[in-house]
Amino acid sequence: MKTTAPPPKPLLHSVIPSQRRHFNRLFAEVYAAALLFLFYHHILSLLHSTTITSLLLFISDVILAYMWSTYQAFRMKPVHRQSFPENLQKILDPRDFPAMDIFICTADPYKEPPIDLVNTALSVMAYDYLADKLSVYVSDDGGSELTMFALMEAAKFGKLWLPFCRENNVADRCPDAYFSTHYALSAETSEIKMMYESMKIKIENVVERGKISDEYISSEEERKVLNQYWSKDFSRQNHPTVIQVLLNTKKDVDSTGGPMPNLIYVSREKRKTTPHHFKAGALNALLRVSATMTNSPIVLTLDCDMYSNDPLTAQRVLCYLPNRSNRPNCGYIQFPQRYHGLNEADIYASEHKHEFRVNPLGMDGLNGPNYVGTGCFFLRRVFFGGPSLYVRPEIPELGPDHVVDKPIDGREVSGLAHRVASCNYEDLTDWGSKMGFRYGSLVEDYYTGYRLKCEAWQAIFCDPIRPAFLGDAPISLNDALGQIKRWSIGLLEVAFSKYSPMTFGIRAMGPLMGLCYVHYAFWPIRSIPITIYAFVPSLALLRGIPIFPEVYDPLFLIYAFLFLGAYGQDCLDFMSTQGTFQRWWSDQRMWLMWSLSSFLFGSIEYTMKRLGMATHGFNITSKVMDDEQSKRYDQGIFEFGVPSPMFVPLLMAAILNLIAFFSGFVYVMKERSIDSLFMQMFIAGFGVMNGLPFYEAMVLRRDKGRMPTKTTITSILLLGLIYGLSYFVLRN
Repeated sequence: MKTTAPPPKPLLHSVIPSQRRHFNRLFAEVYAAALLFLFYHHILSLLHSTTITSLLLFISDVILAYMWSTYQAFRMKPVHRQSFPENLQKILDPRDFPAMDIFICTADPYKEPPIDLVNTALSVMAYDYLADKLSVYVSDDGGSELTMFALMEAAKFGKLWLPFCRENNVADRCPDAYFSTHYALSAETSEIKMMYESMKIKIENVVERGKISDEYISSEEERKVLNQYWSKDFSRQNHPTVIQVLLNTKKDVDSTGGPMPNLIYVSREKRKTTPHHFKAGALNALLRVSATMTNSPIVLTLDCDMYSNDPLTAQRVLCYLPNRSNRPNCGYIQFPQRYHGLNEADIYASEHKHEFRVNPLGMDGLNGPNYVGTGCFFLRRVFFGGPSLYVRPEIPELGPDHVVDKPIDGREVSGLAHRVASCNYEDLTDWGSKMGFRYGSLVEDYYTGYRLKCEAWQAIFCDPIRPAFLGDAPISLNDALGQIKRWSIGLLEVAFSKYSPMTFGIRAMGPLMGLCYVHYAFWPIRSIPITIYAFVPSLALLRGIPIFPEVYDPLFLIYAFLFLGAYGQDCLDFMSTQGTFQRWWSDQRMWLMWSLSSFLFGSIEYTMKRLGMATHGFNITSKVMDDEQSKRYDQGIFEFGVPSPMFVPLLMAAILNLIAFFSGFVYVMKERSIDSLFMQMFIAGFGVMNGLPFYEAMVLRRDKGRMPTKTTITSILLLGLIYGLSYFVLRN
């Protein structure tokens, strides 16, 4: 008797190895051979005649070669994935979808506008997912009543917004994004927009005034909640735990009678004498609080300005989690950070395209991408030890298998939630070391993802055509540089810790995966070769001293190949992910700027920290948009404005290269020979092209975003000092 085979299950996802991997491997071999040839000549030169200049160039090339070699790990096995959430409901009933806890972090209502937080919260509350399966927890590390008020307003508006999105099949479920598009006009839409604008004005007025006026409090219940917590003794760094259930899916319904997702405000206890561990500490507090209240098996972490751009994102995750991927130990799904409102050239390289889109493809072909702090769905189980080694929490209610069967606003649950959010709860526990998000670095996301990989967890990179999340990017150079400086300090903290990727990581994860993390950990050492190349060739050119091979020397061709090959492949990688040449140019320019400023100052601050000297600590990147700044940003004009120490080396390099280029040009015209100085002329000219925004800001502009005169004078004086000292260095 012939039996009929069952029909195949609908495809939920696919993975295709990139064809570029073959080219990448071949090119790496050729490039490595060229590097060996270069170092052969370097060593011969040092043995024959060692000068300070030749030694500095050798050190620079060694570091650049080291960073290039570690970067090749990303290029060996890149893969492309595609998910098919439309097939999910063919094999799984929506009522069987796992519950999700969504963590949104904010810390300062003046740097991170609460209206952005409201838009983010509403966008994820409106997922195409059963509402009673979603719980949104907002961590307010600033402990601000302004943030609480904004979420109260969001809870009320959400009762109309969520049904509106479902009934009209709205794709942009962030209200601000939706009303910024060409939406369909109707009486209902106009009414919803009017209500949103009213809410937005109310929240912005409250933030501007710095207090909540009685006219904005709509009920005695709201007044009671605000008065209960925010007394005269309440301060940002010294306050009790605040946990408030703003929406309860068991009680609150929307305008159509359907359940609303849970919405819970959390501000962990703060005392001046206890460590805070910054964002990682806030996330661990959310892990514990959510465990006592809902304990969903899947956890999403989001920044307050990173709103959901695709209502199918939660379903897309279920195409891989739980246990539907080809990776048995898959612990999280990482979506790339994408941004809205970038100007055409993306002058500050805010896309971070290599870090958020190119490199994760290469890591996905190994054991998966790194955690980047936002847009990441975790299995709660990953925070309690490796796949085969369960770390038992200190109380059973915090374990991933604990079933919550009591009301989230009941006295018992509330009491336990307040207990686990206290500032001294983690004392003598494994939180931050073996459990939860890991402490020990300012870049808690990189460090947490790294430690999870060392414990044998795997991950998947999901980059759909429609971005899953969109966020805000810095619109001033000082903010952009400050963000990278913080990353630099955190990366060095990992690089020189007992869990250094160079030693511990490579042993735990294997060579290729380990080298990916090594590359990131040692980012800041790029400041050494870039600083040397920014100053030494131009200083030598000013004195007419050749330090590179002549044009007709075979070694010149090696330098040309190494430069053009590295830049060409970098451009190809960038363009392969919907990049443009204009944005690639901005990206390479910002890498040079980061090396001369953020990496340099980050390395100095890290060294001071290790020596026990006072440092600035954690700084929040401002998301506030000034109208004039926004206008200049949209026009592609750099924003300087404030006198920052990080501008000084950038301006010094720009001025030096400009003077050196024209001085070299005059020298070449006079001597009728360019052979011996061509490479120095090229480097100076390349510096001039990258320094155009500085010349404009220093000389031509008169707006508030111009280069401060104090910074210009300081840079010129220091450059004069360096030029004087170069006489003693270059003659040796």
